[in-house]
Amino acid sequence: MIRSVIFDIDDTMFDYGYADKAGMSALLRYTSEQLSLDLEMVRARIAQVQSRITGRLGTDDSAIHNRLIRFQTLLEELGVPDFTHALKMYHAYWDTFIDAVIPEPGFRELVTALRKAGISIGVGTDMTAYIQYKKLEKLDVLREMSFIVTSEEAGVEKPSSPFFRLCVEKAGCAPEESVFIGDNMRKDVEGACSAGLHGMWYHPTRLEKENEESSGYPVIRSYEECLKDGRICMGEMVIYNE
Repeated sequence: MIRSVIFDIDDTMFDYGYADKAGMSALLRYTSEQLSLDLEMVRARIAQVQSRITGRLGTDDSAIHNRLIRFQTLLEELGVPDFTHALKMYHAYWDTFIDAVIPEPGFRELVTALRKAGISIGVGTDMTAYIQYKKLEKLDVLREMSFIVTSEEAGVEKPSSPFFRLCVEKAGCAPEESVFIGDNMRKDVEGACSAGLHGMWYHPTRLEKENEESSGYPVIRSYEECLKDGRICMGEMVIYNE
């Protein structure tokens, strides 16, 4: 019996690439207009800065996602002494990004159906808490969540087992009574399964990559397909039947 369904956020609840493109356009427009910086140079330097931050912190620290640190470091390296620009760059990116967040087709309906079925709904996501809260707010599901786990809170990123243990602890049920849905095969699906949960791969057509296969794990192509004749289905698993 499934008692809890846990969702990743980015590319699981909404199209991250679409929102990121909008945010980056706003950021580059700001650096061009306010700092007279070349767009492609800024884009390349941001990628280089992020690589160095990750090299310093490793890949198991939520701070690697912090855009304010990223933009601060960029300004330091470019010799721009006014750090008010770092805050303005942060808001140029994230405010535009959040405005571009649109729920995946059928996602809100699935959340509503899960709540009506008495199944708890959780979030298990990498990144810092504040920005993930802003995304959930824009998606209008903050009131629907029973619990939230971010890598900032857990102290580790997926697929580390302590992350999933915290999810299960908050869900208040056994791992095998929990479903974890995410777009990343290694982090979300394999990580969840290794911790004893049912890992489900959210993989709509727009996320398809060459030679990418489910490796036998359940696949959700569309949330709209999860609701069938009073049932809630995930892959081949029926988790509720009224």
